[in-house]
Amino acid sequence: MKLAIEISAVDASNLRLITEWVQFAEKLGIDMAFAAEAWWSDAVTPLAYLAAKTSRIKLATGIMQTTVRTPAMTAMTALTLHDLTAGRFILGLGASGPQVVEGMHSVRYNPALSRLKETVDICRMIFRGEKVQYQGKVFQLPLPDSEGKPIKVSHDPVDIPIYLATLGPNSLRYTGASAEGWLGTSFSPLHPGAHLDYIAEGTATSGRKISDLDLCVSARIEIGDDVEAMIAKRKPAVAFNMGGMGSARTNFYNDAFKRAGYEEDALAIQSLWLAGKREEAARRVPDAMVTEFQAIGSEEMVANRLADYKKAGITTLKLGLDGAGPLGPARFSLLEQIADMVKDI
Repeated sequence: MKLAIEISAVDASNLRLITEWVQFAEKLGIDMAFAAEAWWSDAVTPLAYLAAKTSRIKLATGIMQTTVRTPAMTAMTALTLHDLTAGRFILGLGASGPQVVEGMHSVRYNPALSRLKETVDICRMIFRGEKVQYQGKVFQLPLPDSEGKPIKVSHDPVDIPIYLATLGPNSLRYTGASAEGWLGTSFSPLHPGAHLDYIAEGTATSGRKISDLDLCVSARIEIGDDVEAMIAKRKPAVAFNMGGMGSARTNFYNDAFKRAGYEEDALAIQSLWLAGKREEAARRVPDAMVTEFQAIGSEEMVANRLADYKKAGITTLKLGLDGAGPLGPARFSLLEQIADMVKDI
């Protein structure tokens, strides 16, 4: 099982430290570093900077939103990062959610899966060096009844792996059918079928096996003796995912926990959150909704949970190490400790 790290928000005050973080991970043999696209930064610019500061670690977007860029711009950005990294770039794509897309970017969220599929199709056409001619539900290239013409991007054909961040059953099936990798969240190695059964269905439709994909999932990891305190500290984030990471109608995180057997809990937490009772929502989170979806506790407990991820078929674990505090010596030390633990699994 390989390991990946997350790159936190970059600004002038921490740029040097983040660079040292990624370089340290590279020295340890960590496979990938992911830059997020959230409320503070795009996912691309930090990777362009880090491309010049590293030589072996793969640099990945986790994720670029398909709703805020045209497919051609996504592909051209990927080609640029491919060149800047000497082939170390991985294109992580996802649809985000309606609250962000419609609230921040003034774009209708649906049809999200059609947009994702068509973005992947068009990116691969461009990566293959083809003229772009595509008539889809969302994108028509060139536009009908326009002065547009088919255009070929001026770049030699290349292979750029595409990883998809998906959570819903249909999008998981599509990931299994088409992607090189899956970026998973809200995943428990004790309930792998909540996600992996759908990915396996998708691989079967395309003549592939689930082992053909890099199954890369996020896991928050913290090592210590006060397990109760760790659990209590993480319950508000779980409550936020259940109630705040989506609307009352559309919350893929909530749905994933339901499929893992926590339907009653997920709905109750969501109801409290949407009613503005956020502290009550956090208290309503059962311990298992923390412990089964993360790796926290003593070194032995964490080692056993890491083994669970490997046994479930996870091939890359994207480490969330915020439990060690702000980026600094403690987080560097924890990363090294986990790297050593994984070697023994």
